Amino acid sequence: MFRSEGTTTTTAPRKPPPVESKLSCTLEELYSGSTRKPGWKKGTKITFPDKGNEQPNQQPADLIFMIDEKPHNVYKRDGNDLMIHHRVTMAEALGGTTASIDTLDGRTLSVPVTDIVSPGYELVVAREGMPIAKEPGNRGDLIIKFEVKFPTKLTMEQRAGLKCFLGG
Repeated sequence: MFRSEGTTTTTAPRKPPPVESKLSCTLEELYSGSTRKPGWKKGTKITFPDKGNEQPNQQPADLIFMIDEKPHNVYKRDGNDLMIHHRVTMAEALGGTTASIDTLDGRTLSVPVTDIVSPGYELVVAREGMPIAKEPGNRGDLIIKFEVKFPTKLTMEQRAGLKCFLGG
């Protein structure tokens, strides 16, 4: 048998699991930034090493915040793109219009619509979407999804005029 005298074993303090917390953000905060970087997405994790809970004989835990994106009442986010629904009358759908779109940073875009707008029509405005976090200066696209508002009533004269005009 072998025996060593005077030996002591010490174990390094172990590190506890990270402390995670949700950080709810509006789409405007994620668009413009604040204490968050512009373009961050839901699920982005921000880690502060060794800034979490401290316990005796343990290393401090990491503190992790996970971005959670609050729903927006006008825009929907799809990756770096923003989608918005815009309603037009039948006359605007057939004769053209200019769509006024309020952006997340307070600007108003005037988007000319020269095509005939049919149900499901979408118009893409390049580089007016969300900032791309890993590509400073670049943005996703704004996708305008059009909804055509059909009239609920037409007089006989209006019906006849439409038939004549549309070749029916």
